[in-house]
Amino acid sequence: MKRIIVSIVSFAFAFLMTNCQEESKTFGSISTPSNLNVTAEIIGKSVPLLPDGDGSGNVKFSATADNAISYKYDFGDGSDILNVPSGINTHRFKKPGTNTYTVTISASGKGGVSITTTLNVTVYFNFTDDEALGFLTGGTHKDWYWSASEVGHLGEGINNTDITQNYWANEYQSVVFNPNTTCLYDDVLTFTKQGSNLQFQLNNNGTSLVNREYLSLVGLTNTHQYNDTCASFSLPAATGTKNVTFSPSESLVTSDKKRGTVMTLSDGGFMGFYTGTSTYEIMSITENRMVVRSTQEAFTPDGASHASAWYFIFTTIKPIQVPDQDYTQLAFSDEFNIDGAPDPTKWSLETGAGGWGNSEKQYYSTSSNNVIVQNGSLKITAKRESVGGADFTSARLKSENKFAFTYGKVEVSAKLPTGGGTWPAIWMLGKNYPTQTWPACGEIDMMEMVGNNPDKVFASLHYPNHSGGSSVTNTTTVSGASTGFHLYKVVWTPSYIKFYVDNVIYHSFVNQSSLPFNGDFFLILNVAMGGNFGGSIDPAFNQSTMEIDYVRVYQ
Repeated sequence: MKRIIVSIVSFAFAFLMTNCQEESKTFGSISTPSNLNVTAEIIGKSVPLLPDGDGSGNVKFSATADNAISYKYDFGDGSDILNVPSGINTHRFKKPGTNTYTVTISASGKGGVSITTTLNVTVYFNFTDDEALGFLTGGTHKDWYWSASEVGHLGEGINNTDITQNYWANEYQSVVFNPNTTCLYDDVLTFTKQGSNLQFQLNNNGTSLVNREYLSLVGLTNTHQYNDTCASFSLPAATGTKNVTFSPSESLVTSDKKRGTVMTLSDGGFMGFYTGTSTYEIMSITENRMVVRSTQEAFTPDGASHASAWYFIFTTIKPIQVPDQDYTQLAFSDEFNIDGAPDPTKWSLETGAGGWGNSEKQYYSTSSNNVIVQNGSLKITAKRESVGGADFTSARLKSENKFAFTYGKVEVSAKLPTGGGTWPAIWMLGKNYPTQTWPACGEIDMMEMVGNNPDKVFASLHYPNHSGGSSVTNTTTVSGASTGFHLYKVVWTPSYIKFYVDNVIYHSFVNQSSLPFNGDFFLILNVAMGGNFGGSIDPAFNQSTMEIDYVRVYQ
């Protein structure tokens, strides 16, 4: 292989020192690099057959300079590397064909003094994957869709280490036709073969799902740090035909878990879910199913950066909305029409304090001051009063050992309490919890609200690896949740669990036979105070009531 050697007569940028003695205390001795020399070895170069390399696009750079402690490369193709102490780095240029790049190299010395030079390299890159091209286009063109029926068709993993042990490990339970992500299932991704070239076009019907970290790019405010949002796009990335280039994979995924081909879409193109990237690694592909992976620099709620990897599953079969199971036979109901204590044939009252596993502050009692049926509704009242070592009292009703069921439609009409620290809940717990310790028994939260964030209602599911703060959750705003009755509903089937307020869906979950949501559950109604979720209690809080007009279960 022939080497191209470029010798540079270096020059030093002026370095201003207002107090040399103080600078010496800060930086130690200041040294200016000199005699910066750079060589560029184009891998596979052979004259005259391969004057610009073997098509791999790889170029090995070696930089040396006197008094240099590190080197920086800007490769002129939109990528750089900021700290190369050895001065040696191999870079792959991925633009198809033969292209010339201006590479900028800087040598840094002690005290931040640096010298810089440039070097032009001409490199040939040619990478093809005829099998992937055939699968993507069927020889002409082919439409692809999100594989909505598969669990994990949109999943997240990590990408900041060798992920041999972590590949897909952090994949979250994806939803089917969740109203916040429904726009995904309108997407049509078309790949077209034009001669030897590959083109891509996204038909998103004007709306695409945007990762929460990138909402500002489409003019939206991130109002909830955990919610990705369907948004209208005016960015060129969402429209027009994009050219697609292939390149070999350089990801951290081990070779036995990756196919080895990366697709790059021109002009910021993306595959339906906007995460700020146009590069997708093909993990697997057949005639009718494709799994791709993209990487993203994401941020945790505390602002810490972490490398994230997204996994998408596509199919050539257009997704079809599955209609709700029609549960119409009334299996259980309480209309709360008889004044007095709750019906003992339908409900039992739990008592005690101790935090209830969530550091809660109330004592659950059987007193009519805390729980009573009156004027056609059940009233559960949380009060500031000291009982049983707790500073507050309230009530908790359950249908355990009186009524439990598997699958059905649950409707509860309720008016929620007010006040900082209140935590009303309408929920269900797996009947087998004595032997299958929570969260293995499963928990379905139809409705939760915290008084510190009024009118924001949560629907959540807890099960192994998704308990506590890792539950599968979504929220909606219920205007006047504490001033009027609203209908909270869940439709629970072997295939999905869907949550509604006033018959409007806002959360959906894919059920599977391996999950705990396929056995008997019983109902629970309660108002907690404070705790891990309820938060701080308003010092002025005295009492407040959750009223329930009716509870109905259909099967």
